[in-house]
Amino acid sequence: MAMSAAQVAGGPKISITELNDDHIKFVLSSCDLSVANALRRIMLSEVPTIAIDLVEFDANTSVLVDEFLAHRMGLVPLLSHRAKELKYSRDCSCMQYCQYCSVELTLKVRCEEDTTRDVSSKELLSNNAEVRPVHDASTTAPGILLVKLRKGQEVRLKCIAKKGVGKEHSKWSPVSSVSFEYDPDNLLRHTDFWVEDDVNKEWPRSAYSEGSYPDERNNIPFEVKGMPDRFFFDVEVVGSLRPEEVLLQAISVLQSKLGAIQLALEQESRATPF
Repeated sequence: MAMSAAQVAGGPKISITELNDDHIKFVLSSCDLSVANALRRIMLSEVPTIAIDLVEFDANTSVLVDEFLAHRMGLVPLLSHRAKELKYSRDCSCMQYCQYCSVELTLKVRCEEDTTRDVSSKELLSNNAEVRPVHDASTTAPGILLVKLRKGQEVRLKCIAKKGVGKEHSKWSPVSSVSFEYDPDNLLRHTDFWVEDDVNKEWPRSAYSEGSYPDERNNIPFEVKGMPDRFFFDVEVVGSLRPEEVLLQAISVLQSKLGAIQLALEQESRATPF
């Protein structure tokens, strides 16, 4: 799905080429490689989401020890559209957690059947309907498997979900992968094509190729000072945020960082006599 490019006059441009519930592809142009890589890193590690950070056990007679089960709970993605409204726990005035910096989820399951019972994330009950485990849209989907119980085994626990970012722990990262490529036909000669037999098998063309490949590239002059100016992004999200939300929030974080640098430079230049 093609969309119009969003841009600031004289600045970078973003053109979305594909968008669905868990995937986005876009082209970032008119900027430097460092800006493209900064955007990639921010999407991975600085877009805030909500994830389970504390697990309190009342009972656990399953085959999984408390630590193992707590780790699994932490990796369950939660809908995080309300992440902006929550405070970071470090910025909250409460003693440990409260409604302004956390969301509570509970799990109370006991197996009474003779067969093995699968306990999934669908059985996690949240005290906030807007912050709950991410599930497939289908009502028949089983959810994320947490633990299996045999007859007589039970799990009773309380989870505290908090706001965080991926650079603190990967459970807070809203994306499962972020990749980008530039110069798909290697016109800048940043790569040497080592060919032993068939170039098309050993170096398959990129989806963004414009047709110039090793056998055709010889007629194109090499620019010594050539720099990449178009970057083809491919982003897959875990479901806590929609792909376009991740992109927009990452751009906002990048703008804030660049604005802080600009302000610091202006203050330094006024304070330093020439």
